[in-house]
Amino acid sequence: MKTAGKILTAVLLAAFVSCGSGSKGNPDIPDNPVTPGTPVSPDTPSTPDDTGGQGDDGSNTGDVAFFAKGADIGWITEMESKGYKFYSKNGTEKELTALLKETGFNSVRYRVWVNPSSGFNNVDDVLAKCLRAKELGMKIMIDFHYSDTWADPSKQIIPASWQGFTSSSQMASAVAEHTTSVLQTLRDNGVEVSWVQPGNEVTIGMLHNTGTEGHLSEAPASISGKVEGSNTGHFTEYFKAGSDAAKAVYPEARIILHIDNAWKTATLTWFYDLMKTADLQYDIIGLSLYPSYWENGSYPDWRTKTSQAVTNFSTLHNRYSKPVMLVEWGMPASEPEKAREALQYILDETGDYDWFEGIFFWEPEAESSRNNYDYGAFSGGKPTVALDPFAE
Repeated sequence: MKTAGKILTAVLLAAFVSCGSGSKGNPDIPDNPVTPGTPVSPDTPSTPDDTGGQGDDGSNTGDVAFFAKGADIGWITEMESKGYKFYSKNGTEKELTALLKETGFNSVRYRVWVNPSSGFNNVDDVLAKCLRAKELGMKIMIDFHYSDTWADPSKQIIPASWQGFTSSSQMASAVAEHTTSVLQTLRDNGVEVSWVQPGNEVTIGMLHNTGTEGHLSEAPASISGKVEGSNTGHFTEYFKAGSDAAKAVYPEARIILHIDNAWKTATLTWFYDLMKTADLQYDIIGLSLYPSYWENGSYPDWRTKTSQAVTNFSTLHNRYSKPVMLVEWGMPASEPEKAREALQYILDETGDYDWFEGIFFWEPEAESSRNNYDYGAFSGGKPTVALDPFAE
């Protein structure tokens, strides 16, 4: 919690007292599994969390600077379709979004894919998930991958239906149309969006691979959005197309420019310097930080990369005059105490920075036996102590 939030809480408490006021799982598949686009009403948490100045509708009331305690839970409907359940620490079954709200989260992040083969993460599926968050008054971040599947620095695959384009103007138009279509669908259904990412981990750009995963080629220069050296390709054109489309639907939404490896100072300054030179407009610097990925037979100590990342937050803010967010964060699920310690360290070190605006835990509900992913924060369907700092 921010320092101002702690002060306000103390003042309100004092006033209250003075007034005398008393690796793969095999789940049982349900008869009616959840399919993409099927909303499920979340349970309302029995006790509200400190939302940091957030109104019941998820808006910022302005009383306290809003700090996002967030989770990317894009897997939720897919996991439900396989029969997975989620439980509070005392064993009560809960819908995941409501469980996270009860645990202290106030924001969620959802990825969007253009035409995924499974249907998960398409516009209907994203709408269903957003409606749950809306009902709970949580703020929402929409993360456009501009792909039919995962997009990250290892691959930025152009959607199959866009791979025949021969000009950057065609690609930019498709980006704008897709962004508009998704966000307008959300807006038409009463969903408010606080943040939009036009591209996911775009350290080397986006929309620059053709083919399919495992059989990739580089797109021709006429349409490539690859960032390399001092060359931005058509990346800034595509980012602007997505950003402008987002602002047209949600004028108050804040645009995030997101890259990975928050501890790599040279990469961070190279990238954001390049974007500054290109006069690319955005609102927030968004970063990923996974400080303890498995290497050389063990999980490395989280402190080295995390402390460097915290130093980099200040470097970036001072250099570019932008707020900073961790839009992806994760630690080994098998080391929940260390994960708790690492998250608390970031909160403590940034607590006085009003320009550090939040942390999003990436897929905290994931487990190795359920998702083949080892950096979540649940065990047996229950949250671990890794999430405790968000409840404080």
